[in-house]
Amino acid sequence: MSAPRPVPPNCAPGVELAVHDVAAAVAKPAQWPAAAPAPSALAAGSAAAAAAPAEGGPPPQALAAWGALIENLNEAVWLVHAGTLCVCAVNEAALRLLALPRERVLGAGADTLLPTPEDFAFWAEAAAVACEGGAEAVAELCSQALLQRGDGATLYLTRRIRPLPPGLFMVALQDHSAQRLAEQEREQLLAQLRATLEATADGILVTDLAGHIRSFNRHFAQIWALPQALLQEGNDAAVYDWMRRSVADPVRYQQRLDALREAVLMQASDRLRLRSGQVVERVTQPQWVGGRPVGQVFSFRDLSERIAADQRIEHLSSTDPLTGLANRAQFGDRVTRAVADMPPGGESFAVLVLDLDHFKHVNDSLGHHGGDHVLCEMRSRLQHCVREGDVVARLGGDQFALLARASDARAAELTACRVLETVARPLTLEGSEFTLTCSIGIAVHPVDGISADELLRHAETAMQRAKAGGRAGYRLHHPLHQPLDARARIRLDHAMRLALASKRFRLTYQPQHDLDSGRLVGVEALIRWHDPGRGGDIPPAEFIPVAEASGFIVAIGEWVLTQAVGQASRWLQQGWPLPVAVNVSALQFQQPYFVDQVQAVLEAASLPPHLLELELTESLLLHDAEETLSRLQALAQLGVRLAVDDFGTGYSSLAYLKRFPINKLKIDRGFVRGLPGDESDAAIVRAIVQMAQALELRVIAEGVETEAQREFLSRVGCPEGQGYLWAPALEAEVLEQHQRSQPLPPAPAPA
Repeated sequence: MSAPRPVPPNCAPGVELAVHDVAAAVAKPAQWPAAAPAPSALAAGSAAAAAAPAEGGPPPQALAAWGALIENLNEAVWLVHAGTLCVCAVNEAALRLLALPRERVLGAGADTLLPTPEDFAFWAEAAAVACEGGAEAVAELCSQALLQRGDGATLYLTRRIRPLPPGLFMVALQDHSAQRLAEQEREQLLAQLRATLEATADGILVTDLAGHIRSFNRHFAQIWALPQALLQEGNDAAVYDWMRRSVADPVRYQQRLDALREAVLMQASDRLRLRSGQVVERVTQPQWVGGRPVGQVFSFRDLSERIAADQRIEHLSSTDPLTGLANRAQFGDRVTRAVADMPPGGESFAVLVLDLDHFKHVNDSLGHHGGDHVLCEMRSRLQHCVREGDVVARLGGDQFALLARASDARAAELTACRVLETVARPLTLEGSEFTLTCSIGIAVHPVDGISADELLRHAETAMQRAKAGGRAGYRLHHPLHQPLDARARIRLDHAMRLALASKRFRLTYQPQHDLDSGRLVGVEALIRWHDPGRGGDIPPAEFIPVAEASGFIVAIGEWVLTQAVGQASRWLQQGWPLPVAVNVSALQFQQPYFVDQVQAVLEAASLPPHLLELELTESLLLHDAEETLSRLQALAQLGVRLAVDDFGTGYSSLAYLKRFPINKLKIDRGFVRGLPGDESDAAIVRAIVQMAQALELRVIAEGVETEAQREFLSRVGCPEGQGYLWAPALEAEVLEQHQRSQPLPPAPAPA
């Protein structure tokens, strides 16, 4: 017989007490009634005994008493006959636990309901002991077990088997499945929480209300560089001491930590600077359980990389990447601070803007790498020629700026002279020696401006005057040399856009006449703008340059082209095939869709292309000659006529006239004004006419105002002219009335 098994403390004390009470009430053993045959191996050999009352069993009265007892228990209990080792009684709690009907349980072998190795061993021992003499000699069993129920569910149980007098074994079960499931879920949640804490980039430290460390993650140890040995000790005081000694200001750190521990409900965020140079953000939160605070959670995040990245970004945003000097934004901030820091009546300071002269030649000859080398050399020279406390900046390109502190106009001039001398020292690059000069503009605070924007703008304006005056020098700002107000240009540009949208622009048409017969041979479309809010008519010479500078000239040019072609089409429908000349700006001509647009406008108005003449400037023809030639050829293939406006005012070779499909030259009014008395103008006009005749081009003169001018032009062979001699630019209706008495112009032949 094996030694008695110890009884675990969690083994159904209520069941044990109840069974003890009933056992004391049972007086004598009685004959055990026959039980149903058991399918177990232990009961298989006792089939013969099953037909008759088995020996060693309890009397019927005792069995009835035990049956009544277990039926009233909440625990699952069944009784096993000591002789047959078959179930002889079972309560409803056990049937529910097993999920089996009573007939399946009663008579079943004891080792079939809980078929575990431990149960098999117990019942085998019980069978052997019973043969030798009495179930009471069998030691009881109490341990954990798994039960596979009849419905397939698995239960976690505490099972206790003990002998009962006379000739019985009681099996009592307690179901811990719900508790076990809750523990498993709790363990799973804890595992997920640990994994989450380890996966976060923050270091986490959890303490109770007394400050004792309850938990931490790996990142916490890494941020604070805690030694492994210290972590394994579990010494909270040593960990706190290590953290205190790791910060740059231990006293202040400890004071703040004490305040956080006293105010357990406080939510706080602090930045700690460690002795290693790290900057750590500490966020403190209370820990709540069941609606009450039980501790504090500290999260630590290393901000060192982010701060370093922010500093790099700030440095890049305020520093010129090539030279390392302050850029325009930082220089403006320095000037602004200088303005703010200057006490009333304090010394003035100066802003100098310098631009290298003809720096484009350096890039063209030495390449951009050589140009960058020169710019870096200029940085070094400028830094060495200024005083301590002065600021050198690169505004962009080859333009630099200086902030000369404690400088009036005279001191600023001396600084400019030093800079001119420094820049002009010979340079050697790739074996070649050369010299650069610069132009400098000076603005002095507060005389020339009280803000950084004003001082920089005025210094740049003065620098441009220095360039216009011959370069290699300096100029002080002078209010009399101020250009047109930039705000006025902005307002004018805005007004133009409103005028186009509200249809305040209109076209007038200046007649073009045959100089010999006086016949009308064409018109030139000219834009006019009347704006009552701006005082009436606004001259084209005032708004066209602003439109060209802002790019709005493209929209204006498209409107003029559409309106002029539409008017020419209406005249054609009236039987008046009058060619219309339209001026084209360089920016409009350079648009990639320009040729397609001209074709679309002609097709929409049903105007034959030869009745449209596009007037182009010489400078436009010289821009990107190959692209220009391709575009002109496309226009010529459409049948559009092409004229060169203001001919003779350009500075380039006339060879393009042979290559480009030009039909007409327009002599600029500047050469007509002095005719016939000015010999120079007369000679130029003769040369233009002769050249046009040699190239088989037509010629028209602008600005013809006197009969003497007309006679001279006719005499030298110029066939056409326009000007006040015949009429100014007229509205379409006025032009029609003016020409009703005149013979209709002949329809020009297609080109």
